[in-house]
Amino acid sequence: MSDWNKIFAQNALVPPHPQRARQLLKESTAFQCVLKWLDGPLSKQGALDVLSEVECHLRVSLFDVTYRHFFGKTWRTMVKPTKQLSRQPPRIVFGEPLYFHTSLNHPNIVAVVEVVAEGKERGGTLQALSCGFGILRLFSSRPDSPTSQSQDKRLKLYHGTPRALLHPLLQDPIEQNKHMTLIENCSLQYMLRPHPALEPAFHLLPENLLVSGLQPIPGLLPAHGDVGDALRKPRLQKTATWHLDDVFFTLYPSLEKFEEELLELLADDHSQEGGGPLDYGALEVLERRLHVGVHNGLGFVQRPQVVVLVPEMDVALTRSASFSRKVSSSSRTSSGNQALVLRSRLRLPEMVSHPAFAIVFQLEYVFRSPSGVDGNAASVTSLSNLASMCMVRWAVWNPDLEASDGRVTLPLQGGPGPNPSHRLIYKVPSDSRSSEEVKQVEAGTVQFRFSLSPEECLVIAAARAQGPRSERRPCRRPPMSPAGMPAPAPQGLAATQDSPVGPGLSLSQLAASPLSPAQRHSAKSSPQPPDGSQPETENFPLGGRISHLEADLSQTPSVLETCVTEHLRELPFTPLHAPIVLGAQTRSAGGQLSRATMALLQSSGFPEILDGSKQPAEAVSPAEPVQFNPQKEESDRLQSNEIVLHFLAFSRVAQDYRGTPWPKTVYFTFQFYRFPPATTPRLQLVPLDRTGKTSSGSLSHILVPISKDGSSEAGSPGLQLRYTVGPGFLKPGEQRWFLRYLAAQTLQIDVWDGDSLLLIGSAGVSMKHLLRQGRPAVQVPHELEVVATEYEQDTVVVSGDLAGFGSVKPIGVHTVVKGRLHLTLANVGHACERKATEASSLPPSRSRVISNDGAGSFPGGSLLTRGAPRRRNVVQAQRLADVDSELAAMLLTPMPGGQGPRGNAREVDAVRRRKLERMRSVRLQESGAEPASRRTAVLAQQSACRQHSRDLQVIDAYRERTKAESIASVLSLAITTQHTLYTTLGTAEFFEFALKNPHNTQHTVSIEIDNPELSLILDSREWRYFKDTTGLHTPLEEDMFHLRGDLAPQLYLRPRETTHVPFKYQSFSMGPPVPMQASTELSAEKGRDTGAPWKSSAMPTKHAKVLFRAGGGKPLAVLCLTVEPQPHVVDQVFRFYHPELTFLKKAIRLPPWHTLPGAPVGRPGEELPVHVRCSDPNVICEAQNVGPGEPRDVFLKVASGPSPEIKDFFVVTYMDRWLATPVQTWQVCLHSLQRVDVSCVAGQMTRLSLVLRGTQTVRKVRAFASHPQELKTDPAGDFLLPPHGVQDLHVGVRPRRAGSRFVHLNLVDVDFHQLVASWLLCLSCRQPLISKAFEITMMVGEGKGANKRITYTNPYPTRRAYHLHSDRPDLLRFREDTFQVGGGETYTIGLWFAPGGRPGQEEILIYINDHEDKNEETFCVKVTYQ
Repeated sequence: MSDWNKIFAQNALVPPHPQRARQLLKESTAFQCVLKWLDGPLSKQGALDVLSEVECHLRVSLFDVTYRHFFGKTWRTMVKPTKQLSRQPPRIVFGEPLYFHTSLNHPNIVAVVEVVAEGKERGGTLQALSCGFGILRLFSSRPDSPTSQSQDKRLKLYHGTPRALLHPLLQDPIEQNKHMTLIENCSLQYMLRPHPALEPAFHLLPENLLVSGLQPIPGLLPAHGDVGDALRKPRLQKTATWHLDDVFFTLYPSLEKFEEELLELLADDHSQEGGGPLDYGALEVLERRLHVGVHNGLGFVQRPQVVVLVPEMDVALTRSASFSRKVSSSSRTSSGNQALVLRSRLRLPEMVSHPAFAIVFQLEYVFRSPSGVDGNAASVTSLSNLASMCMVRWAVWNPDLEASDGRVTLPLQGGPGPNPSHRLIYKVPSDSRSSEEVKQVEAGTVQFRFSLSPEECLVIAAARAQGPRSERRPCRRPPMSPAGMPAPAPQGLAATQDSPVGPGLSLSQLAASPLSPAQRHSAKSSPQPPDGSQPETENFPLGGRISHLEADLSQTPSVLETCVTEHLRELPFTPLHAPIVLGAQTRSAGGQLSRATMALLQSSGFPEILDGSKQPAEAVSPAEPVQFNPQKEESDRLQSNEIVLHFLAFSRVAQDYRGTPWPKTVYFTFQFYRFPPATTPRLQLVPLDRTGKTSSGSLSHILVPISKDGSSEAGSPGLQLRYTVGPGFLKPGEQRWFLRYLAAQTLQIDVWDGDSLLLIGSAGVSMKHLLRQGRPAVQVPHELEVVATEYEQDTVVVSGDLAGFGSVKPIGVHTVVKGRLHLTLANVGHACERKATEASSLPPSRSRVISNDGAGSFPGGSLLTRGAPRRRNVVQAQRLADVDSELAAMLLTPMPGGQGPRGNAREVDAVRRRKLERMRSVRLQESGAEPASRRTAVLAQQSACRQHSRDLQVIDAYRERTKAESIASVLSLAITTQHTLYTTLGTAEFFEFALKNPHNTQHTVSIEIDNPELSLILDSREWRYFKDTTGLHTPLEEDMFHLRGDLAPQLYLRPRETTHVPFKYQSFSMGPPVPMQASTELSAEKGRDTGAPWKSSAMPTKHAKVLFRAGGGKPLAVLCLTVEPQPHVVDQVFRFYHPELTFLKKAIRLPPWHTLPGAPVGRPGEELPVHVRCSDPNVICEAQNVGPGEPRDVFLKVASGPSPEIKDFFVVTYMDRWLATPVQTWQVCLHSLQRVDVSCVAGQMTRLSLVLRGTQTVRKVRAFASHPQELKTDPAGDFLLPPHGVQDLHVGVRPRRAGSRFVHLNLVDVDFHQLVASWLLCLSCRQPLISKAFEITMMVGEGKGANKRITYTNPYPTRRAYHLHSDRPDLLRFREDTFQVGGGETYTIGLWFAPGGRPGQEEILIYINDHEDKNEETFCVKVTYQ
């Protein structure tokens, strides 16, 4: 038996409970546990007295308290003699370290330590007795978790054996159970602490495997010195890269008969299981897959690679004859035995020179039945059409440690024995059915050729130079490409992705499935091969690309589905905001600033960001990983967070053509948390002094504020915006949501041209580094790519003018990096003084079960101020008119004799006269006036008495009328329960209300809800889904509610019964939109704390009320919900420009569902439903259900408003049936513009006129274009637009290349920087006729470029003037842009070609236009860069 087989057989693991395995996995945590010594006498001392040579050891096992399930593998220490217990104090010293790692981070995951004594009976038989056990808690929900402490602890021991934990009477907490009895004066001294040093070796140790530090682990070097603890500071062995070629499988007796027998047995199994008869001919083989991985006896080092095998005959039909002859000659099989062949090379970079390292081959078949499994016809979406998989054979190969290449033939294994995949394997043929010749290979064979990488060959050759000569042929180094990389393998050895895939389940779908957190951590921490290559499983991106398609949504779904199947074609498309797409592969969306850039920024005079102690904030690199600890953030004494956004510089990219116009001023728009959208003041781009230019050259312009007169301010450069987020701003319980927002959200920043008001591009920056984690202040410098998107339309599509019935027209989308934004984000902590009254307030409960036990008493108090919280039993008397607005209005109404408003006016005048008389009387009394004036005072007093009497009558009548209603309302507080929900857009908040019947009679309760966003969960399957998702273990009932059409649902309650009523709150509305500021100027000055004026939340608080009525309309309970909407995560932002007053029809293509973050786990090939919801009810959005394997599209139909209106809404996608948690949330911004269609020729000027209509006042305006090199306006500068006047704006368009594209034209008020008008020019450009073609060759990287000349002959008899233009001014420049030549004469045109940056070919067009800028001739120059 080989070393691999021994280790594999000795380390079989019991998996965790299936319910625990289905929960959300977390990052795996490594532990070191040192069991030091055992104090005290052992129990069962009397039973041990009859044994001789008594010894003691400890056993440790992992146990799940929730499901009463032991898992993993029991580990035991070395045996120690019990003679040490006779000493004083009695103690047995173990001192053996124990290591393991697990992702089951739950308080109910514990380690059970058992004390076992063993000795020999009189007959010599070895007897083992359990002397007690202890429960070692690994995790805790409290901040002072044992995992964060490393001091020694004592473990209490209990009588009995760990098998007692399986008894149902032992409920959690087990330590406090009455059936558990402590062993007096006996304990175990231990130390448990996290062991991060073990993380690099996670890929060598399976989860939940307990190992000793003294145990050798394959893949780890032995420890230094005499300690022998190799896991204390693990050192990885060097890896080697192995290549496997010419892999083919031979199955007994032949491939055809083997698969025929396999299909027959599958059909028989289906009929025996009660599924009905099934013809094996209806089954078909979809794919034959091969799983290949490196195994160290304990587990797979990396996730096995998955490739597709094909029959040898298919290879001969699809590949060249030479490849077919090579496969046929290498198979060495008879003509009747066809083999399964792998057409590609396998690369295994994780091999280690160790006897326990082996390569495991697993052959898997994928089946599908075209009809239902019951033999009847099934629908397209039937679950019976999903593929089923079966592992049929496996093999293991221990490479020779001294071999560098050669050929290997391995026998295949099968049957229900232990195997690395821990699955049932298809049986092997019985001996009675096999002949003598095939008994040795009755299960089949696998043959392949192996070789080491060139670097490993050199190492082995150097090691063998002094040894005996090898008999194997030497390993030859493959030829190198000019770039220094190995050339492709010869003889048609393709890459892995060239292997064929099946019709339903492709290789990319299987290999791109998301990894579990433990696997991601293992892949991240695994050693990289010397050549820097990555394992095959990391070559697939996590997020897919999204394509845009134009679609007509007015047709029926069936017709649309047919048309999509016939006409759709997938287009390559990089998303608009590449840095924001979760998991998308971007070029360098955000990175760390170079030292040269940081030196330039520091020397430019930007103000420092200081903490509360006036010290510079701690600088954090954006490349550093973030360790987010919510408990550490919540326990920070600096509870107030001051978020600072410091805009520093905006630079053009190095690849940008210097002739491209660069904006002079910019401003930024964004929205942080739930503050209103922000628009910064205009900032001027000031170029840096390039005398001290460095090699980086990435920083070119800094941002300087602009004063009111338009000049640059003399103060410090840059712009700081500050947001204060503290207890005064956050609502109770909201801090956790704010921390989650910083940890998960990406801040979207749009960059605009301050003069033209055109969008330059967008950038996204992650905010997770703003988590201070106990530090006083942090600042993170960022260098962000600003990305713009350009759309190209093949055919101009007007609303309703599609090519055909339900046709779809594709749109090409191109992304361009416009520049780099230098931005610093900071978080400064401040201490906040809490009031004494606020110290006792607790955050609202986050429990999923709402109980009405607290609503059972009447607090008393005023009838009119019942909504205010009562802190004491003293109520201060107040005027009724001050506390009741309705009564105050009645006290100002006229007397019955009054008529209408005039009576009301007389009432007000009388009150005013009465007050004046009182004032006069007071003054007369103070001045000692004559007694004759007392008559006036008496009259005034009598008038006041009459008024008071009238008011008292009104008050008495009002109180009598509202007394019953007010008393009933106050008494209802005794049965009212208040609860606060924190919701996000599209996420279903599930909770249960514990409804209790307080009476001794049964009731039929009607449930009335006043908010449409709150609903009862009527389907028990939906209820069960939410329970499983939230981990709620309350009772579940079927058919709980009685439904009566449109009436309120009813619920039956027995006397004194309490039942749980399930509710779901889900909102798709964002409330009233917050208007964006039209002007780019803000009232806030630079550096001002903008958090203070923005205290009002952009998300208003909502309320919902549920009334439970018993028979006769009597209220039984009231549930009042306060809903606090929270900001949601935006995964993608789309910005579309569309003609005004038309319909925008878009189709957004989804990537494969398993690549989306948060998608549910399903089987490979399983098609999950896609559901779509929109925040705007006027937007039509839907997702069509297509066939298996087809791409999914989300269709949008939006009505655009008048120009220049901007419509903003959100689209939420789900992949679960009950729409519980969004998988993707998109923000869509639709800009409505005036559309102008232009048909033109590339390189030729096309002129048109636009009508300008004046506003109410005279304005100084200027026209700006998004492509000023291709579009010119007349007037070109500033001009006056008279009020209510009509004026023409002349536009000249000269496109550089053919095709359809969009150009934006803005008319801006230059004094107030306001947008007056905006147009969308839809260019349909055709290419001119090419008269001549040239070809030149240039070397890549030529510093000075190349000068060439071409001739042009004037075909006219008169002298003419010509203009020269090119479609690539960045690659070609002319010596003279204009020239004149006589009739019939020839002119030499001088050309200068810029050096190329990379090898390839470019076609450059040269346009020769006449004096009217019409194209005369077009030359094409093909440039080859080598």
